[in-house]
Amino acid sequence: MNRLKIFFKIGFYSANIILITLYLFPGSIIGWFLYNDHLTQPQITRDFVISSNHVYAFILLTSLGIFSFHNTKKINFLSIYLFLLSIILELFHIIIPNRGFEMSDLFGNIVGVILVIFIYKIVIRYVKT
Repeated sequence: MNRLKIFFKIGFYSANIILITLYLFPGSIIGWFLYNDHLTQPQITRDFVISSNHVYAFILLTSLGIFSFHNTKKINFLSIYLFLLSIILELFHIIIPNRGFEMSDLFGNIVGVILVIFIYKIVIRYVKT
């Protein structure tokens, strides 16, 4: 296994742990560090019907996963895992204090996953490696 693939796998597993921690924390860890207020959510860009922060987070996570498991039999499992993770983490916001379930966040998660997988499928189909 080459070093770049190992680097991406470490990044993917680390990003999973970080994302799950950020999602399950009752409030905003990043808001707590930046604004000294765990109830304030920082915005990278303004939302556009769906939550942009969630789209960016799942684009990053899915991209790391695709680079980690490219040309392996685990790519289909990865797709299912990321899709289910995007749904389950948002559903947990129903029961976590100081967090709220929002459809725009859920759709942002799903769009981030589907967008990267769609691009990956197109590249695999039409570009020779």
